[in-house]
Amino acid sequence: MHITPKTPDVRVPRLVGLMAMDAREAARSRGLFLNSPDRPDFQQAVVDYVVRQYPQPGAEVPRESMVYVWFDFGEGEGGGGVREPRIPRPPTGGLQRELDQPGDPYAVISSA
Repeated sequence: MHITPKTPDVRVPRLVGLMAMDAREAARSRGLFLNSPDRPDFQQAVVDYVVRQYPQPGAEVPRESMVYVWFDFGEGEGGGGVREPRIPRPPTGGLQRELDQPGDPYAVISSA
């Protein structure tokens, strides 16, 4: 365990990507408290991963400040999105539709 010296301000560690138990330990070692608005059972959470935090990593805050972490993405904040087929489907043809047909574009058509 690493305890920081008793300074009035500490830097917030990067908690995104850490498991709940590791995030709690990282915050505690800096003299910070951790809270999770989306997880009332946060103190029992172990292997859930932090996806968002406030304040941001590197911010200077007073010792014993509260850092908030979230374990679920909020509405419209990421995740994988919908993986259903798109209807209507895009037209077929791709780049070939955009190319001119082969041949000399300056050829003169003669009518005799």
